Amino acid sequence: MIERVRAVLVTPNDTMLVIRRTRPGIPVYWVLPGGGVEATDESREAALHREIHEEIAGKADIVRLLHTLETDDERQLFYLARIEAWSFDDRTRPEFSAEGRGEYALEEIPLTAAGIGGINLKPEEIAHILRDAVGDGVFAEARVIPN
Repeated sequence: MIERVRAVLVTPNDTMLVIRRTRPGIPVYWVLPGGGVEATDESREAALHREIHEEIAGKADIVRLLHTLETDDERQLFYLARIEAWSFDDRTRPEFSAEGRGEYALEEIPLTAAGIGGINLKPEEIAHILRDAVGDGVFAEARVIPN
């Protein structure tokens, strides 16, 4: 079974980082930063730290596992995390420059039901869960605490 890890990254501005995907012939959609767990990763959390570093040159504090989505051949684990700094220009993933992969753009969206509902976040199930989580106060756990 393929395992993927993704992060709901809460910023100091009470926004969430998402990646806008623009691909030829496909409507624009957004995804949460993350990717596949590799055999060399010590844990799922280690895989998530690696992916965040590769995709946005950031370092996040993982708060907790938020949700798991599972199909017959894939398991996606969604973690709640806080992040204070990142640099999309310093990302290191090879797919960002691969021919035919389309465009990747990092965006901050408001951490509100309207903000989450205003984008085509994939997978749809996580979009519903995040919109519900706004009203439940789940994101308060990941608020960045000033030094």
